[in-house]
Amino acid sequence: MPSSLTRNSPRDYTRASSTVTRGAVARTGAIRVGVSGWRYAPWRGTFYPKTLPHRRELEYASRLLPTIEINGSFYSLQRPEYYARWYAETPAGFVFSVKGSRYITHMRRLRNVEVPLANFFASGIANLRDKLGPFLWQFPPTMRYDARLLEEFFALLPRDTAQAEALSRRRDAKMRGRARLAYGPARPLLHAVEVRHESFVDPSFIALLRRQRIAFVVADTAGKWPYAEDVTADFVYVRLHGDKKLYVSGYTEAALARWAKRIRAWATGGELADARRISRTAAPHRKMRDVYCYFDNDVKVKAPRDARRLIELVSKDEA
Repeated sequence: MPSSLTRNSPRDYTRASSTVTRGAVARTGAIRVGVSGWRYAPWRGTFYPKTLPHRRELEYASRLLPTIEINGSFYSLQRPEYYARWYAETPAGFVFSVKGSRYITHMRRLRNVEVPLANFFASGIANLRDKLGPFLWQFPPTMRYDARLLEEFFALLPRDTAQAEALSRRRDAKMRGRARLAYGPARPLLHAVEVRHESFVDPSFIALLRRQRIAFVVADTAGKWPYAEDVTADFVYVRLHGDKKLYVSGYTEAALARWAKRIRAWATGGELADARRISRTAAPHRKMRDVYCYFDNDVKVKAPRDARRLIELVSKDEA
């Protein structure tokens, strides 16, 4: 990332907005590259200017990146006023991905989760309105592939805003006074799944995701957890946690160029010939697919820099 972007004063940073990647109208889907979360103390004075108030960090980041994952929603239910504030602090066209609650995925382990799901969707997510992007469901490393359990869980997931609103109405009493149910105009909702157990390396899992139109998360985890590039939905979701050291290592120019090439192939509706897949069956070619890519290699302050550089590389490919 150019050093000038890290030295903007709070009054002039809005001029440094990102020229991201929407793609030529008839050629590619939208390409959105961002980071997972935005509140990291080591970013202050590096990615964020030293004089920037902490309360303006999202405002700043959203002018340099077109998308961010909300990961606070993984640890606890957020409040409607938080989502409303995040919406207000970000520019038109910005997109949030929302990480699903660990209470559902890690504690309940997808069992008996209808009420927890209702609470999650009633917690204020509706206040993101047109800036609401995909939902990310990350499974714990100890969770094994169970097709029946997944079928039951996927059946509960709302596939549009009308279903999300209906599900939200089944919230329990603890949400009284802190819920937001109205999702506004009807539109589709997207879901992506990130797995971390080798038992998911099973072609039947990929077939299940394709039937459900749920994206398999392409997760680079420095070899710690399964890696594959199967395309299972009308969009692609990528998480880059570090290719050498998990959550720590930055990406070299060559590595970023490799990711730019893959992203462009996905955005144009296809995939590369050397794609590493679980299934022998490639996804049907589409005219285009949207791509969401998030850097989560934040320990060493690599994520914002790598995201900005990948945006530049993908934009250069578009020219």
